[in-house]
Amino acid sequence: MSPRPTTIHVCSACGHESPRWSGQCPGCGEWNTLVEELRTRPAGASGRASGQRAGSAGATPVPLGSVAAEDHSRLSTGIGELDNVLGGGLVPGSLVLIGGSPGVGKSTLTTMALANLVAGGRRTLYVSAEESPAQIRLRAERLSAGAPLRIPVIAETDLTTVLATLERERPEVCVIDSVQTLNCAELTSAAGSVAQVREVATEIMRVAKANRIAVLLVGHVTKDGALAGPRVLEHLVDCVLQFEGERERTYRTVRAIKNRFGSTNEAGVFEMRDDGLVEVLDASARFVAEATRAPGSVVLCAMEGSRPLLVEVQALVSPSELEPPRRVVAGIDRNRLALVLAVLGRHAGIGLGNADVFVNVVGGVRIDEPGADLAVALAVASAARGIALQSAPGQPLACFGELGLTGELRSVAHGDRRLAEAARFGMGDVAEPQRFRSLRDAVRAVVAHERAAADRVALTRS
Repeated sequence: MSPRPTTIHVCSACGHESPRWSGQCPGCGEWNTLVEELRTRPAGASGRASGQRAGSAGATPVPLGSVAAEDHSRLSTGIGELDNVLGGGLVPGSLVLIGGSPGVGKSTLTTMALANLVAGGRRTLYVSAEESPAQIRLRAERLSAGAPLRIPVIAETDLTTVLATLERERPEVCVIDSVQTLNCAELTSAAGSVAQVREVATEIMRVAKANRIAVLLVGHVTKDGALAGPRVLEHLVDCVLQFEGERERTYRTVRAIKNRFGSTNEAGVFEMRDDGLVEVLDASARFVAEATRAPGSVVLCAMEGSRPLLVEVQALVSPSELEPPRRVVAGIDRNRLALVLAVLGRHAGIGLGNADVFVNVVGGVRIDEPGADLAVALAVASAARGIALQSAPGQPLACFGELGLTGELRSVAHGDRRLAEAARFGMGDVAEPQRFRSLRDAVRAVVAHERAAADRVALTRS
C-alpha cells in the first residue's frame, strides 16, 4: 500500500512541528511562523513514538575511560586568521557553517581556502548552487592566476546529485555555496524552507561523516544579521562562523559562535582588497594611526577573542530639532548607548535630553562587550564639551571599563592585556576602572586635564 500523505505545520524560526496551524508557535512563541508542509507516512504506522520499538533490549553503557578517542588531524586552510578561529584548521568529517551578509566576502574566503588546499596537494570540491562555473572562474582569476583555477567545481542545486558526487569524488574538503539553495526533490516545499534546509543539512552531514569530508556550508543571514533557516541547522553543524563587516568598509571580522573542536574566544580580522581578503595581523596599528584626535574621539582597548584590539570610537552631539531626539549607533548596541546616556546624565552631570547623539565604531568593527561603556561615555562627554581627550601628547585617550547603573566603574576581563596593548602605542595614562572608581571621577579628571592644558597653550601663545 502506498504511503498516505499528511499535512504538518513547521515553524520557520525554530523548526517546531505541529499537526495544525496556530497563530503563535508553541515551541518558540513567535507569531505567524508556522508553514504548512506535506509529509508522507507509511500505511499502518502506529501513533506511538518513533523511538519505541517492541522487544528492544536497549543499549549497554560504556565507561568513558574505555572509549577510544579519535585523533583529529586538522587540515590547514593556509589562512592563519581562519585557522585560529577554527581552532587550528579543519577537522575531517566536520561541518562548518559560515554566515554573513551578501557581499561581505564569504565566497572569496572559501575560494581562497580551497586554493591553498589545492596548492598543498589536497583533494577539494566547490559546489555552487548560486553561481555558474564561469562566474566562479572570474572571481578566481581576480584572486590569482594560479591555484584557484585548479579547484574542481560543479554548479548544481539538486541534493541527490551533490551527494552522489561527494561519494564518488571523496574530496578532503568541500565548499557548498549555499545550503539554502540546495533542493531535495523528495520534498514538495521550496528550497530554503525549514524542511528543505533541515533535510539538506542532515544528508550532507551523513555523507561527510561517513567519508571524513570537511564541509564548509555557506549560509544566508536575515535582515537582523542572524543565520537564516531553522535553528536546528546550527545544532547540526560542528562549527558556526559569523562573517561580519559592511560592504562599504574594507575591514571584515570572522568569529566563532559555536565550535565543537576549539574555542569560541578567537576572532580573525581581514581587509578586503581588489585581489581578495588579506589578513590584518596588527589591526590596532591601523586603527590608532587613523584616529582623528578630535573632540568626540577616543580609543577603546577592546578584546577580540583572546587578543587585544585598539579601535576608535567617535561621537557627535548636536542640538536636536526632533522630539524625541535621535540616537544613532554603528558598531555597538543601541540599548547600550541608552544606558550610557542615562548614567552620564544622572551621575556625571551631562544631560543630553535635547541633543541628537551619534556614536560610531570606526572601521566597521562591531563591539558587543560591556568594556566599551566607558569609551562611549567619554567620547560623548568629549563631543558635548568640545574638548579633545588625550592620554599623551599627540595620542588619543585610551580607555575601557563597564558602567554600573549607580555610576561606578567595573573591571572587565583581561585588563592587563588591554593596558599592555595601549602601552605598545605610547598610551600611558589609560582611563580604566583601576584608575577611577566612578564615571563622574573619570569625566572630571580627563575633561579638567584637557581644559587646563588648553588654557596653558592659550597663555603661552598670548
